[in-house]
Amino acid sequence: MKEFFLARLREPSTWRASIWVLTSFGLVAFKGEQAESIIALGMALSGAVGVVTPDKLSK
Repeated sequence: MKEFFLARLREPSTWRASIWVLTSFGLVAFKGEQAESIIALGMALSGAVGVVTPDKLSK
C-alpha cells in the first residue's frame, strides 16, 4: 500500500491536482480581486508543474 501512495506522489497529475485543491481552499476566504489573484497564481503554478515534469516517467 505504501508503494502505491509513493507512486501516486511521483505523478505530475497528483501535483497539479493538489495545487488546484489548495487554490480552491484559498478562494473561500477572499473575494473580488484577491480571489482573481489566487486563481492566477494557482494556474501559473499548475502550468509550471506541467512544463517542468514529464508526462510519463522513463524507466
